[in-house]
Amino acid sequence: MNQETFANISKIIERDTKVTTYKFALLRGVIDIILENSPYIHIQDGRASIPTGLLVEKWMVYYYPIFDSEEYIPQIYGNANIAFRDKFLDVIRYYKDKGGLSVFYNDLKYKGIPQEIRVDFLALANKMADTIIKMPMKYIGRSITDEYYSIFNYERPRLRNISHEINLNWLIHQYGSFSIPADYFEAFSLLGSFMNGKDSIFLKWAEFSVNASKEPLAIERVIGKVLISPITDRDVQQSKKIYKEILSEQKQVYCVWTGAEIIRYDIDHMIPFSAWKNNDLWNLLPARPNVNRIKRNKIPDADTIEEYKTALEESEGDVEMM
Repeated sequence: MNQETFANISKIIERDTKVTTYKFALLRGVIDIILENSPYIHIQDGRASIPTGLLVEKWMVYYYPIFDSEEYIPQIYGNANIAFRDKFLDVIRYYKDKGGLSVFYNDLKYKGIPQEIRVDFLALANKMADTIIKMPMKYIGRSITDEYYSIFNYERPRLRNISHEINLNWLIHQYGSFSIPADYFEAFSLLGSFMNGKDSIFLKWAEFSVNASKEPLAIERVIGKVLISPITDRDVQQSKKIYKEILSEQKQVYCVWTGAEIIRYDIDHMIPFSAWKNNDLWNLLPARPNVNRIKRNKIPDADTIEEYKTALEESEGDVEMM
């Protein structure tokens, strides 16, 4: 790996002007896309090209929990708001009682953005893409050279994506592409997990918010928001599949709420997924289908949990033994 490239990346992280969190979001997004081995990455003529829409997707995931926080977490110095905050709040308000970030991300990635929020989403996506191109892409690397777009080059789309579905595929084809030198791509590939770790970009993003805040703000709370990721329907199905495989090896399966031995069963979230996006195995329990339908999104009260304490402990023990 080119040592000068790694030194330049370190300078960018440490020395480039930090008026907003845009720089951290851009670097984090590029690293995440590269580490995910996106099939949309193309390397040609010494540069790696990536759809700008993938960055828009990442920024939506990064900034959603920050703007959704009950505690204000500043992303810019002074009294101003970053360019797309107000437009994002319109989208966040729509999803507030529908499941929040995870439901929003499922719509974006798989189902398509609902018609009733589409105008607000398009305004957000356009503003976010414009901000990415005209702000951090333009200015990143100014601690190394006086040139604009010294590392990131942007190429406009040849044709806009005309589609009835507004989803991730639409984003990928809507906003053109950007490229970075191949040696930067290699550096991000080899050291991205370190540079994107808590000791680097995550921590510095959180430190920025704490320093920009006029109110007491715990860095741990900011890091918690920065690290939040959505859980998709596919994640839920994968966890349920794993749990069913565990249960199949136990030979006998009992409904956690009735105690009856069951052959056909649903996998129930003890704490409903709509209330808490927790897909850990301990929160998944076997239940009779009719009992699960009755429970649906209800949160068990303390008396109910106490009544079925033994069955719950046995279910948890079965998971831990595997």
